[in-house]
Amino acid sequence: MFAIAKEKIRPLITIAIDEIEEDQHIEIMGIKEPFLFLIKQEKLFSYVNMNTLSQGIKEGSPLTLRDLLNHSKTIDSICKLNEHISLPVLFQIIGEPFAIIKEEDEKPAGYIRREDILAELFKQENQNIDLLKIILTSIPMGIFVIDKEKRIINYNDSGLKMMKATAEKVMNVQAECIFNGEHINNVFETGETILNQLQIRDETGVLVDYSPIFNFEQIVEGIVIVVQDLPMVEEMAMEIEYIKDLNKDMNAILSSIYDEILVVNHKAELIRFSDSVIPGFWDTDLKESIGKNILKLEERALFSPSVIRLVLEKKKRVSVVQETRNGRKILAVGNPVFNDKNEIDRIIVASRDITETTRLKTELKEMKKISEQYKKELDDFKNKDRFTKKLIYRSSKMEQIINQARKIADFSSTVLLYGESGVGKEVIAQAIHQLGSRSSKPFLKLNCGAIPENLLESELFGYTKGSFTGADKNGKEGYFKQADKGVLFLDEIGEMPLHLQVKLLRVLQEQEVIPVGSTSPIKVDVQIIAATNKRLEKMVEAGSFREDLFYRLNVIPLHIPALRERVEDISVLAFHFLQQLNYKYNKDFNLTPDAINVLEFYSWPGNVRELQNIIERLVVSSEEQNITSEFVSQFLSLGYDVKKSKPVITRVMPLQEAMDHVEEQLILLAMKQYKTTTKAAKALGISQSSVSRKYQKIVNERSININNTISSI
Repeated sequence: MFAIAKEKIRPLITIAIDEIEEDQHIEIMGIKEPFLFLIKQEKLFSYVNMNTLSQGIKEGSPLTLRDLLNHSKTIDSICKLNEHISLPVLFQIIGEPFAIIKEEDEKPAGYIRREDILAELFKQENQNIDLLKIILTSIPMGIFVIDKEKRIINYNDSGLKMMKATAEKVMNVQAECIFNGEHINNVFETGETILNQLQIRDETGVLVDYSPIFNFEQIVEGIVIVVQDLPMVEEMAMEIEYIKDLNKDMNAILSSIYDEILVVNHKAELIRFSDSVIPGFWDTDLKESIGKNILKLEERALFSPSVIRLVLEKKKRVSVVQETRNGRKILAVGNPVFNDKNEIDRIIVASRDITETTRLKTELKEMKKISEQYKKELDDFKNKDRFTKKLIYRSSKMEQIINQARKIADFSSTVLLYGESGVGKEVIAQAIHQLGSRSSKPFLKLNCGAIPENLLESELFGYTKGSFTGADKNGKEGYFKQADKGVLFLDEIGEMPLHLQVKLLRVLQEQEVIPVGSTSPIKVDVQIIAATNKRLEKMVEAGSFREDLFYRLNVIPLHIPALRERVEDISVLAFHFLQQLNYKYNKDFNLTPDAINVLEFYSWPGNVRELQNIIERLVVSSEEQNITSEFVSQFLSLGYDVKKSKPVITRVMPLQEAMDHVEEQLILLAMKQYKTTTKAAKALGISQSSVSRKYQKIVNERSININNTISSI
């Protein structure tokens, strides 16, 4: 170790940048030190070389913090010293322009330049340090230093040992007497380093590197020769022994591999093979085939094809399934090994008997096919069951309609749905589609009354490009083509023009369509479900609907009863629509039993569609969560004449039961209209006590029915 003279320690000129903006001007004209240090959060983090900074900034230009940061370097690699320096630290100091001197509390006290450290070092060298000698001795490789007269002027002990020379034979001797003179001259002339040159002389064998030494003008003033000893003979013997052991390991690996491994040369001659030989594949002892051409075995028809021949032809990795004479299947993979000339030198063949695997794979494929079929059938059942649960009804009439739809769904017959507007004909059409074998295919619907007559034909049958003005340049597929293999629902079929009825009749008869602008028919497989709210028989008589088309459509007629004919469904549908709105708008509206009674006694000329709209109107308009009969009456009184309405009897029943039913309706209508039992009794012509008793009984019975309905939903 040696101490640093305190007068050599320079002060740290610092600037704290925490509160300085990047574009803020900074004045450094009075700084005479070669280095400026930057502080952030009270810690040194970088420095600026003032000489480099002055060269990088235009003269007269203002200096900003951004300029300082762009020219700064981190101090992470700068050595931090006490006042005493150890020898290993010197190697770090030499690589940086200065070192920071720290106090006992680790705070920076100043810095010392690299030149001052080296000057101090060599000033003290005669006392206790020979720095160059220490450095050269510490290097494990041989080092020889040559001056510009090409004489050896320094060396280390490792170099003398490797060259088997003494100091007297080396010091001040011309370098070309020991090393390659041509390489030495070349380094002096070109300034390029020459590496890994083999030099064998008498008893020595070494690898030599020649590196130039440049002065400040980048002129070669000397050479450093680095010498590395070549491996000794015993090391070579050890390497040969290692290769032998490696060969044993490879043979052991080949013996333990399940697959059959063959190694052949570029002539397809067998070199070696593993112990795992596929039984019955070769029909010969492979030991007898060492050195013989394997391709000749293929000529004996033992197997086909030959993976070795394919690798030789394609010059790349090949995988094939070979089949033997006894029907066994062998998976063979051939990998080529190329030499330096990119020619095949070896071929490694790995073979495995996959006969049993192939059989299991085939069986597994069949099992997967069956499993997928079962899964598809199960999904169909689940979809059908899920769709059925979406159908909201309780009446026996709708139960009968749904049962008919299930039967119809098993066939592709044309279906004609008729009934008043809003009764749910489209829902029944969807049920037929979902419950049938066409559920996975398209379901398309077209309202024949909603599309202009001049566009209806092109929508139904499609058109070819350029068939009419404004047509799509690529043409368009019609609904029949789009619904191929599926179901096409034609709503309001009675609105179809007569000239299109002819084309529809052809589709039903021939199962083919002719697009507009074309003469070529296109085969289609579509189940037609038509719907109407008109009496097609009357239209046939009037001549506005073709009789032959009517009979083609009327294969499976299905009448959907009006809502007033299935009063039992009103309550469950009302609750269903109310639940949908509550969920959609995050509400909690309820219908009171009296409100349900009012809904059930309304005639519903708009059927289910009107009921759905009324429920939504009630939800939007109601100020209370409980929707009462009085509130409902405000919306149903419009267009509803109680005096003209008649009791509705929907089925044959005993007279007394019918009389009780009519009595119940009259009492409820009177209460709805007059609000009090006294006025209702006067209107009905009976006593007030009778009205009170009968009304209370009706309300109690209906409350029980409503509660049962809610629990079932």
